[in-house]
Amino acid sequence: MKEQEAFPLEEGTASEACRTMKLTDGVLRSFRVAKVFRENSDKINSFDFSVSGETAVSSNSDDTITLYDCQEGKPKRTLYSKKYGVDIIKYTRAESTVIYSCNKIDDAIRYLSLPENKYIRYFHGHKKTVVTLSMSPSDETFISGSIDKTIRLWDLRSPNCQGLMHLQGKPVCSFDPEGLIFAAGVNSEMIKLYDLRSFDKGPFATFRMEQDKTYEWTGLKFSKDGKHILLYTNGSCFHVVDAFKGIVTHIFSGYNNHQALSLEAAFTPDSQFVMIGSEDGKIHIWNGENGEKVAVLDAKHTGPITCLQFNPNFMTFASACSNMSFWLPTIDD
Repeated sequence: MKEQEAFPLEEGTASEACRTMKLTDGVLRSFRVAKVFRENSDKINSFDFSVSGETAVSSNSDDTITLYDCQEGKPKRTLYSKKYGVDIIKYTRAESTVIYSCNKIDDAIRYLSLPENKYIRYFHGHKKTVVTLSMSPSDETFISGSIDKTIRLWDLRSPNCQGLMHLQGKPVCSFDPEGLIFAAGVNSEMIKLYDLRSFDKGPFATFRMEQDKTYEWTGLKFSKDGKHILLYTNGSCFHVVDAFKGIVTHIFSGYNNHQALSLEAAFTPDSQFVMIGSEDGKIHIWNGENGEKVAVLDAKHTGPITCLQFNPNFMTFASACSNMSFWLPTIDD
């Protein structure tokens, strides 16, 4: 794959331009791979941008954690989790710490200081694999869901579980943009909305979806404006749901996923567009308002694009298979 010689975010003026540029159909169609990182030897399990968007972190199947500088477009450091493995990884509100689920030995969640490469705390409670993890955007709270059919509420300052919800099936879950509400997708057939201050009283709203047993939900995200919920699956379609009415506004399909992979979908930061990778190395983008397909970008990844996120503050996004690619627009619109 041919890479650009420079990564424009490293210069202040370009950096500022990437903060202020408006996303349009034309800008999205102009995105090209600016940098490719081949730091790990196996599949990237997940990655996350920091709140500022200046750094990113990935968890890899070779039991490594890779830190990236998004402004200079280069890897910063590799950490190792050989004993416990590393699966889902999320930044806390601080760029210096992350939480991550493990895929070896136990099902605990670990709270790690990146500069010191030292564990701050362990969160024990789940009896089976953790499959969903979401950090509150407003405080030290996070939620986790497991195939043990539970969702647990935690506080970074305490090792003790702050709340426990028993469900009827495998969950996916996420906080809303304000951190006041969280949504739980249960058994690939219903969404339950909880008020964080009174979650023990049960959901204040439940939306039932028409169940399709040919796939299951693998992730749930709110748009940044809080108006929509994205449900992505291990099938060949994903859903956009009205967060207030529980109505499916769009079902997007037309991308390749014959292997029943968990392909991550994402909103753009302006909440106007949605995007997903595919097993053939392409990225599909739709207008979330009118449902029209905007672009199909050829990432030329060596394997399926299972991880995809837009940077929260810069006009760049990242896609991953076993390699990590950073993308930049090539036109101003």
